[in-house]
Amino acid sequence: MADVNIKDTAAGSSWFSLISEFDVELFKAGKHYRLYNKLGAHQLEHEGVAGTYFAVWAPSATAVSVIGNFNAWDRSANPLQVRWDSSGIWECFVPGTGKAEYYKYFIAGANGFQVEKGDPYAFHWENPPQTATITWDLDYTWGDEQWLSKRKAGDILQQPLSVYELHLGSWRRKITEEGERFLSYRELAAELPQYCRYMNYTHVEFMPVMEHPFYGSWGYQITGFYAPSSRYGTPQDFMYLIDQLHQEGIGVILDWVPSHFPTDEHGPAYFDGTHLYEYDDPRKGFHPDWKSYIFDLTRNEVRAFLISNAIFWLDKYHIDGLRVDAVASMLYLDYSRNEGEWVPNIYGGRENLEAVSFLQEFNQAVHDHFADVFTVAEESTSWPGVTHPVAEGGLGFDMKWMMGWMHDTLSYFHQEPVYRKYHQGQLTFSLIYAFSEKFVLPLSHDEVVYGKGSLVNKMPGDNWQQLASLRLLFGYMFGHPGAKMMFMGAEFAQHAEWAHDYSLNWHENNNPDHQGVQKLVRDLNTLYAAYPAWYQNNYASEGFEWLDANDAERSVISWLRKGQDPTERLIFIANFTPVVRLNYRVGADQTGFYTEILNTDDLKYGGSDQLNKGLLETAPVPYHQRTHSLSLTLPPLGMIVLKYSHPFEWLEGMT
Repeated sequence: MADVNIKDTAAGSSWFSLISEFDVELFKAGKHYRLYNKLGAHQLEHEGVAGTYFAVWAPSATAVSVIGNFNAWDRSANPLQVRWDSSGIWECFVPGTGKAEYYKYFIAGANGFQVEKGDPYAFHWENPPQTATITWDLDYTWGDEQWLSKRKAGDILQQPLSVYELHLGSWRRKITEEGERFLSYRELAAELPQYCRYMNYTHVEFMPVMEHPFYGSWGYQITGFYAPSSRYGTPQDFMYLIDQLHQEGIGVILDWVPSHFPTDEHGPAYFDGTHLYEYDDPRKGFHPDWKSYIFDLTRNEVRAFLISNAIFWLDKYHIDGLRVDAVASMLYLDYSRNEGEWVPNIYGGRENLEAVSFLQEFNQAVHDHFADVFTVAEESTSWPGVTHPVAEGGLGFDMKWMMGWMHDTLSYFHQEPVYRKYHQGQLTFSLIYAFSEKFVLPLSHDEVVYGKGSLVNKMPGDNWQQLASLRLLFGYMFGHPGAKMMFMGAEFAQHAEWAHDYSLNWHENNNPDHQGVQKLVRDLNTLYAAYPAWYQNNYASEGFEWLDANDAERSVISWLRKGQDPTERLIFIANFTPVVRLNYRVGADQTGFYTEILNTDDLKYGGSDQLNKGLLETAPVPYHQRTHSLSLTLPPLGMIVLKYSHPFEWLEGMT
C-alpha cells in the first residue's frame, strides 16, 4: 500500500488510497494490466478497522459518492474524494461495510448531469433486471493444479483442439412447478464436465458469461465486464464449474467482447456526463447494427480497462483461452457503414489504426503474462496476418475462425447431391488459403439461429440422407486441417434451430439415428486425438496433400494427412453423393496393407454399413502419381479414413 494518507471526509467515511503514483502513471499510459486490484470495491482492514475501499475513474465528474444498502442509498452519506494527480480517480473508504453490500456510484457532472452507475470493475452484480453492483471477494481454493501443470508443459498448436461451444442458459434446463429454469453454475458442474469428457472434447467455449442486462443478447451486450452473470450463481460458483471442467481434463475458452457495449444507463455508457469509455463521434462511437457504443481505443485508460479485463479472467478464473468477438468490426472504420457515415484514419484509409495497435497490445500482454494461454479471433475478412506475430506486423492471435470455409462448406452441402459436381471448387477452395493463418473450423451458434435452421435441416433429401450428410459434414470437418468447433446440439443432430429461451431437445437423442450421430462425433474426437497425423500439422502445409481434388463428376475428394513422423499418414476419402462407389481406386504412397479406422456409414452411426473390412492390400496399379493403389468401396454420403497397417498389428487388434 503506497499512500496511507487518511482523513475524515464525512460522518462514517474516510479516505486513503490503494493506488500508488506508479499505478497512476501506468494507468495514464494504458499499461496497467491489473487494474482490478486497484479500482472497484475491495474489502480490507485499515488501521484495525474493517470496511470497503471504493475507487472509480470519472475525470469529468464534479462530485461522486457511493450509495448502497449500507447508507440507505443516501447520496450525501459517503462522498468520494478526487485524487490530486489529474488521474480522474475518485476514492473513499467506508468503515463497517463488507462482502455482499449492494452499491452504485452517484455521479454529478457538468450542466446538471446526474446519474447512478454500476461499478465498471465490480466482481458481482445483482441478478438482472436489477442493476446494482455487489461488493464481493474472489477467494476460492482451486483443485486444478494438475491441469495447469499440463497446460504449462504443452503447446496448444501441437495438440488436438476440439471445442464444444455452449450457451449457459439453454444447454439444459430444470423443470420445476413454476416452469423451466436455468441450471446454476454448480448444477452445470455436476453434468457438463462429465458429458464433455464422455464426448472427448478437449475444450468447452462459453458464449459470454460476463454480466449483461438483456438475456436475449446471449451475453454479447455486456455491462459488467469483471463479473460472471449472477443468473447462474456467484463468482465462486463459476470458479467451481471451471475447476470441475479442468479436473476432468477439459479446457475453458471464454468469448470476450472488447468491441462494443450497450447503452443501458447503469453501464459504462456516458459514464461521467461525457463519452468516457466510448468515442464521442457517433461515426466511430456508435455501432449501427447492434445499437451499442464502441470503446474509444484512443484513450489509454480505456485500453488498460480492457486489457486488465482479459488478464483478470486468466488470473482469477484460470481461463485457458479467449475468443475475441467481432474483430472485423473493430478493424474497419467503415464496418456496416455507408459512405459519409464513417471517419477515415489519418492516412485517409478505412483501417482503424488504434484498434490494430490495441489488438496487438492485448495479444502481447496476454502472452507475456500467461504464455500457455491462447487467443482466437472471430475475424470474417481477409485481413492479413491475424495469427502472425506482432513482431512481424501481425495481430498476434494464436488462431482465427475460418469463416470462408464455413460459408463455402455449408453452401456446398445445401446443394442437392446431383448438382454438387458443378460446385466442387467451392468445397476445395479452402485449401488454397488454409495455411495462410492458423484456423479454427467453426460450426457455431451463428449458423443455427434467425431462421437459418439447424445443421441437419440444412441438408437436402429425406431423413436418412440428411443424417448421412451431417455425419459426412462432421467427418469432412475433422479431416480438414485446422482446429474443430461445433455448437451444442449439433452433436446429436437436433432438428430445431437453437432457441436461447429453451433447453436443447435432448429427447431427440432417444432416437437411435440421433445417437448414431453422437457416437460418430465421440469417435471422431477420440481418433483425432489418437493419431498424430490427424493433428500435429493442423496449421502447416506439410500436414496435407491432395490425392485427388478433381473428381467432380463423382463428387469425390481424397487426401492425405501427415504427422511430423513421415511414416505417420492417414488417407481420407469422401463421397458427397448417395451412390455407393464400388472398386473406387485411390493412390497409396505406402505399399502394403491398410485398415479402415473410420467409416461414417457404419451401422453403429445409423449408416448403411458399406464398409471396407479386414486388411486392404495395395496393388501395383499406378494411380494418383503413385506406383500402387487401393481398390475401395465408398459409402453413400460418407467418408472413410485408412491407416497403414502391418499384418501382425492388425491380427493383434483382432485378438
